[in-house]
Amino acid sequence: MRHTVIVVGAGPVGLTCAALLQHAGIDVRVLEALPTRGRDLRASTWHPPTLDLLDTLDLARPLIERGLVSPTWQVRMHPSGERAVFDLAVIADATAHPYRLQCEQQVYCELLEARLAAVNPRSVDREAEVVGVRQDGTSVWVDVRTAEDTRTLQADWLIGADGARSVVRAAVGLQLEGSTYPETTILATTTFPFEHHLEGLSNVNYCWSPEGTFSLLRLPALWRVSLYADADESTDDALHPDAIQAKLRRIVPTVDCFNVSEVRPYRIHQRIVGDYRSGRVLLAGDAAHLNSPSGGMGMNGGLHDAFNLCDKLVQVVRGADAALLDRYARQRRPVAQQQILAQAHQNRTRMQERDPEARRRTLADLQATAADPKRARDYLLRSSMIEGLRQAESVE
Repeated sequence: MRHTVIVVGAGPVGLTCAALLQHAGIDVRVLEALPTRGRDLRASTWHPPTLDLLDTLDLARPLIERGLVSPTWQVRMHPSGERAVFDLAVIADATAHPYRLQCEQQVYCELLEARLAAVNPRSVDREAEVVGVRQDGTSVWVDVRTAEDTRTLQADWLIGADGARSVVRAAVGLQLEGSTYPETTILATTTFPFEHHLEGLSNVNYCWSPEGTFSLLRLPALWRVSLYADADESTDDALHPDAIQAKLRRIVPTVDCFNVSEVRPYRIHQRIVGDYRSGRVLLAGDAAHLNSPSGGMGMNGGLHDAFNLCDKLVQVVRGADAALLDRYARQRRPVAQQQILAQAHQNRTRMQERDPEARRRTLADLQATAADPKRARDYLLRSSMIEGLRQAESVE
């Protein structure tokens, strides 16, 4: 079987690549090892320029209809409630969507899979595990293990969008370089209405507390709470239901028991691959870079990869010089390193600050930034990832 493009990974980035290529009339096949779409806790923040890009596929509106529009976000002292509130209306001249959208990534994946299936019901092959990749100057061969057998597919091009443990990346000898942060983040979901108990909350809140830090991100039907183990507490102990309840009571002490529906620990990485291209194999999203989720830039950065890559790949399939794909790497890798990873690290470092005076100084500076239209606009162009897209476009 030969295809023009094979995409490995049916997450947001891989499915976006497939949708863009299919929209351009290019034959594409998606391979996914898992039998069903993941429904665990993953990305949920959509930045303004990402929604602008999705508009080109008529996907922004249906996503917005199922999400929660968030015109502001804030950094907050707890329990005092002092805060710096950033209003994305100040960048309305730079985007058609001057807000963050809060919506689970699985909703987006459902929309994409339906879009792909409407054109080709066999666009996505599940339980299709990639076990080998090899290439020459004209083709890529992908060995795929299914429940029935192991078969080999041939393609002109291969996109590895198969996440942090990318089989494609490993097969072409590329590695993620960087580090892993020492702490483990504990993500919990609850239907508890924090907005009725904490005055002036936004839908996105990064909070300092006497015990450390936490974040509150609101979705249409629940709140996502990011928590951390105490200094004298192991991760296993912090995951115990009683410990989760105790941490939530620090946020709202008047409540005895919170309805917690899901808890998941995860480690935070800051890593990037040396090159996004190896011959006819290209990497995008978490297969190419990993960053702290603070600021919600990981999935968005991966989607920006997808749009940049597929714009060039469509041109190459239609006859442009394949060297155009090197521009994808030149444009997107520095943005990931200098914008996405750097900002995520800065956000994480800021919220991990424990010194009360340093926190107060940082909050005062953030409040001054939010209150100054020019400073706020510059800050939000950067934190909303518009500046990163502009930087990429400036690179030849």
